[in-house]
Amino acid sequence: MEFTALIPARAASTRLPGKMLADIGGLPMVVRVAGQARASGAARVVVATDDARIHEAVRAHGFDSLLTRPDHPTGTDRLAEACDALELDDSRIVVNIQGDEPLIDPELVAHVAHTLARHTSAAIATAAHPIDTADELFNPNFVKVVCGADGHALYFSRAPIPWARDALASGEKVCAEGLPALRHIGIYAYRVGFLRRFPTLPQGRLERWESLEQLRALEHGYAIQVHVTPQAPAPGVDTQADLDFVRRLIAGKG
Repeated sequence: MEFTALIPARAASTRLPGKMLADIGGLPMVVRVAGQARASGAARVVVATDDARIHEAVRAHGFDSLLTRPDHPTGTDRLAEACDALELDDSRIVVNIQGDEPLIDPELVAHVAHTLARHTSAAIATAAHPIDTADELFNPNFVKVVCGADGHALYFSRAPIPWARDALASGEKVCAEGLPALRHIGIYAYRVGFLRRFPTLPQGRLERWESLEQLRALEHGYAIQVHVTPQAPAPGVDTQADLDFVRRLIAGKG
């Protein structure tokens, strides 16, 4: 089963401007992401960016890059443009890897791609890991997902789901023992045909309330298959503190 790894890489970042080209152990961050994607066994790795500097840096390090429109409302729209530019068939699978995940596990990338290949009823595959602390469960910045018996996502939320009624009756924020709570990991595999349809789908009410783009797919009846991995992924880079931490890990000091 072949798949293509696509890495959307916008130049704009409110919390850490210029982070895509931030040096990590002698390589721009987005190039490190591309290297991890290549190690996953992807047939092709392509960075899709709206910035000429990112485009040239990626190419200078031997990876494919596409210049895309700067006005895409979401990263998924950018991927759809990239699929058209690459002339990918609707049946092909692409994996979306964020450009600020320099420590992304290549095996996780491969698992998500193969999960979608095995589950032909799904348009998307993604990943999650078990939650075992109240801090994670109640943090709205950590997206939760609940799944059906078939592994299809039932709902994504910033709220603590599922709600442990008895354990939380006192008002104390706890993570009940055995609660099947999962934290969503933001990596996606898509069928190209769905990616081409996605920009035409109206934004859903739940998506607007939760500010979670994946809810648009659920609201329009598309199945999302969830691969559950036992451990949390390595951290991404959103802030200067994150960048410093990853630099220490790469340097062998973490």
